[in-house]
Amino acid sequence: MESHHQRVIERLTGLFEDDPNFLALIIGGSVARGWVRPDSDVDIVLIATDEEYARREAVESYHYFNPDLCDYPGGYVDGKIVNLDFLREAADHGSEPARAVFVGAFAAFNHAPEVDDLLKRIPVYPECEREEKIKAFYTQVLILNWYMGEAEKRGDPYLLNHAAGQLVLYGGRLILAHNRILYPYHKWFMRVLNGAPDKPAGFMELADSLLRQPSGESARAFTDCVSAFQDWGVSFPQAVVRFIKDAEWNWRGRRPPLADW
Repeated sequence: MESHHQRVIERLTGLFEDDPNFLALIIGGSVARGWVRPDSDVDIVLIATDEEYARREAVESYHYFNPDLCDYPGGYVDGKIVNLDFLREAADHGSEPARAVFVGAFAAFNHAPEVDDLLKRIPVYPECEREEKIKAFYTQVLILNWYMGEAEKRGDPYLLNHAAGQLVLYGGRLILAHNRILYPYHKWFMRVLNGAPDKPAGFMELADSLLRQPSGESARAFTDCVSAFQDWGVSFPQAVVRFIKDAEWNWRGRRPPLADW
């Protein structure tokens, strides 16, 4: 990290280390991953006591933002305030983006010995979900490729661009799952995907072409590349049934995803 990022971490430590409301300060993001730029922000997770977290939960005050600790252009501190139960849940059943937050993360200070163990357990790929995820993601690839053809036939730019982005997302998530790499959410997705060691030749170039020039042809080239890489264990008829359950009927027994709510 840059020296000015280290100064910010030291200021944060001085601000919170002796505050009885906080148990630990975790540094994450680009600073922790080694992807830092001179103007990178400092991403943190503050671990509050249960009492402090309950107080914040009552008023939905989970966010920490402070530009004043940074003495460099464009700098700011951005973070979340959680408790130990949050870390325990993340280690037990956290989503991939929730786990990915802690890749490379380290404690600037720590008054709770359990934190060190949790920081090791959280950023681990959930192996028990991998096989089903691979089938689910490949299902999306097959159906979205079909949607691309439909969008082109109808001259529907919304469907064309939406399906292109989703096709790259699920094709990429398929490759990440194949490599047992956590999905980091959209901001870092393409960077992490580019670093996946085992992927089809030309995959990133085809993804870029699909995003820049969405068409039935670019979608087919991308899908064919993914399909030829290995047998993913899902036929097109099976994909149709799985898509119905995963996408069209995803409201049954739970609140629908936000996009469909």
